[in-house]
Amino acid sequence: MCRQPRKGKTLYILPAIDLRGGKCVNLVQGIASQETIFSDAPVEMALRWQAEGAEYLHLVDLDGAFQGESANLHIVSEIVSTLDIPVQLGGGIRSMEQLEAVLALGVDRAILGTVALKQPSLVKQACAKYGARVAVGIDARDGMVATEGWLEVSEKSAVEFAVEMSEVQTLIYTDIKSDGMLKGPNVDATADIIDVVPADVIGSGGVTSLADVAALKQIGASGAIIGRALYTGDLTLQDAIAAG
Repeated sequence: MCRQPRKGKTLYILPAIDLRGGKCVNLVQGIASQETIFSDAPVEMALRWQAEGAEYLHLVDLDGAFQGESANLHIVSEIVSTLDIPVQLGGGIRSMEQLEAVLALGVDRAILGTVALKQPSLVKQACAKYGARVAVGIDARDGMVATEGWLEVSEKSAVEFAVEMSEVQTLIYTDIKSDGMLKGPNVDATADIIDVVPADVIGSGGVTSLADVAALKQIGASGAIIGRALYTGDLTLQDAIAAG
């Protein structure tokens, strides 16, 4: 498909901090056993990204994603209270009570994943109450939505699911096979989502180069989440922001 470039829209760069066991880590394709620990001090890492120009921070509670119960909210709270920039958090938020607890910490936006697929009525309820402070994460493997910390793959396509999430103002699309691989995001799959929804769509998974940033900007993504490439030095935050 030949898509026309969508110009004039700023692409926000969101550095990612994935929390597991209180540390800042990165997984390859979401596989728990393929973990790299990048820092024992997530709050210091968050301050570093803010100092380097980040306007928004993306946090993932991997313990919450795998277990459905957070083990890192005290760290999230410390990051939120220390930073001057807004923070979004995903991972294991599967009830209104958990959602409200996360937002009460001062998190700007809470990302619903597994629960959005399994209990869409909860998304409607959450959006009615919190509006733009609720986002939905669409994590896909071969175009199909994955849940439970990416351990299960559903029979619903990512595009179909995106259309169903009509109340949501922000979607985060992650291609699992690209995540942590440093080989670029799945631009076509991200564009397929952007083409069918009015919501802002943030691209995630495999963003490694300035060309990747430019590609996501061209298709009209509102943001790009960058994790491993920032930690390995394949990409600097300042360069990514400049390209956005």
